[in-house]
Amino acid sequence: MSVKEIKALTPPYPFEAYTHVISPLSPTEGGGFLISFPDLPGCMSDGETIEAAIQNGRDAFLAWISARADMGKEILRPAYRVPETETSMSGKFVQRVPKSLHAKLAVLAKQEGVSLNTLVLTFIAEGVGMREDKRHVQKLTA
Repeated sequence: MSVKEIKALTPPYPFEAYTHVISPLSPTEGGGFLISFPDLPGCMSDGETIEAAIQNGRDAFLAWISARADMGKEILRPAYRVPETETSMSGKFVQRVPKSLHAKLAVLAKQEGVSLNTLVLTFIAEGVGMREDKRHVQKLTA
C-alpha cells in the first residue's frame, strides 16, 4: 500500500458554515462523542468529550476538504448559508410585548437571578435551537 501526502488547503467555506451533528457513542462503540457533517458525506470524527470531538472534527473537516480538492472534486457548499445582510446586522432590535407578558418575564428573570434581556435572549436561542433540531431530524428521516 502506498501513502500519498496531501497538502492542506484553506477551505472555501469555514468549518462553522457547515452543519455538524454531535451524538453520544454507546460504551460498546467506545464511548465519547461522534461528530459528523451531513453536507460532507463520510466526514466524521470522535472524541472523549464534546470539545475533543469538535476539535477532532475540525481536523477531519480540513482533511476531507483537502482530499476532495486533491481528487479534483468540487467542494460542496454548506446547505445553510448566512445571508449577506446578516453580516451587517447590529444584533439589536426592539420588540413590544403585552404588559402582562413583560411582568411574567420580569418575575422569571428575578427568580433566575438574571437580567430580563438575558432571560429573553436565552428563550430565543432555545427556541431557534429546537427549531433547527426539528428540521435536522426531518431532513435525516426524509
